[in-house]
Amino acid sequence: MISKETETAVMDFVHERDWDQFHTPANLAKSICIEAAELLECYQWGDDPRDGDEGHVTDELADVLTYCIQLADRLDLDMDRIIMDKLQRTAERYPVATSRGSSRKYRPLQ
Repeated sequence: MISKETETAVMDFVHERDWDQFHTPANLAKSICIEAAELLECYQWGDDPRDGDEGHVTDELADVLTYCIQLADRLDLDMDRIIMDKLQRTAERYPVATSRGSSRKYRPLQ
């Protein structure tokens, strides 16, 4: 997972610039989507980064992750815990025996 050192560096960066005032949960969620769209744009016309620019991909992914760190901090969520909890719920929905090698979407019985 992302280290505490990295989390602290991101939050220190934000605090030093007094940007917390702009970082509501809604604004951070919007920023995650915007940066994710910019990451997707790198692959807009194919399966490889446009113009072979892997550095641009790396920068956009870093932007997404940075905003995720900030949102988790703002909501007082432990990233390791929420990821592990979600993995457990997903494992229950997609047991290995029935989901291995399949991309079918889980659909609960109606």
